[in-house]
Amino acid sequence: MEILSDILNALRVSGSVYFCSHVEPPWTKEFLNKTTAGFHLVRRGACWVKIGDQIDQLYAGDLIFLGPGVDHILTSIPPPGKMQISGDSTLLLCGNCSFESDKLSPLNEIFHQVTIVREDELNKHPWLKSTFDQLSSEYMAQNPGNEIIVNKLTEVVLVELIRINFGRQEEHSFLRALKDKRIKKALDLIHSSPENPWTIEALATSIGMSRAAFAKKFTDLVGQTVFAYLSNLRIQKAKEMITTTSAFIDDIALAVGYESERAFTKTFNKYVGMTPKQFRKSK
Repeated sequence: MEILSDILNALRVSGSVYFCSHVEPPWTKEFLNKTTAGFHLVRRGACWVKIGDQIDQLYAGDLIFLGPGVDHILTSIPPPGKMQISGDSTLLLCGNCSFESDKLSPLNEIFHQVTIVREDELNKHPWLKSTFDQLSSEYMAQNPGNEIIVNKLTEVVLVELIRINFGRQEEHSFLRALKDKRIKKALDLIHSSPENPWTIEALATSIGMSRAAFAKKFTDLVGQTVFAYLSNLRIQKAKEMITTTSAFIDDIALAVGYESERAFTKTFNKYVGMTPKQFRKSK
């Protein structure tokens, strides 16, 4: 299995659009105390975005993504000492999004709380740009049944934004791990069959490295020990099975690589903060 696809699949992305309209200057929109992540695409016109002491200009074609809890303001009113960007109306496309990410997922460190994608970068992904066009058209048309189309298109957009941001972080250790042929092969093996009784020796032998050299290099690049990474991946798979199937807990334990329900429950509780049965009841 392709590793990044596996990681993205575990996010369980969902999204929706709540605003797509023209706003006439002077205008200001505040986004405070939001519990979900969100994005704003300037379809036409321009505006300022204020995030604490940070102030940026957004022009037509620019997109900004903000994580949960990031208070911000969009406005046509220039800050002191700045010139008016434009006297024309601005067409904004705004949406909410959420995704579940386990605390040890590499995306937690790579995906920043504030990400701006400029028009020239967005244009390098023509199908994404056309998806935004379709998303805007569907939302504004308000045709019967368009809500599900808008939500699905938003989910696709969000996954692509994560991929774009993931690709920006070239110096991040996990991305270097994916570029290292031997460590990537080890990750491929783990993601393809996380239920296998992997040992450091078995993985090291499979990729042609000594046990000690492999263990050190894996930890240095991935940021976790082999067993921490494997355990986290297994628990991710288990959470998905608990949420989406009615399988017995002991069967799920076996399916993700644990010989006993007791060992599985102990590890699950360590990573999730509750037992598998408690987790199922909470969903």
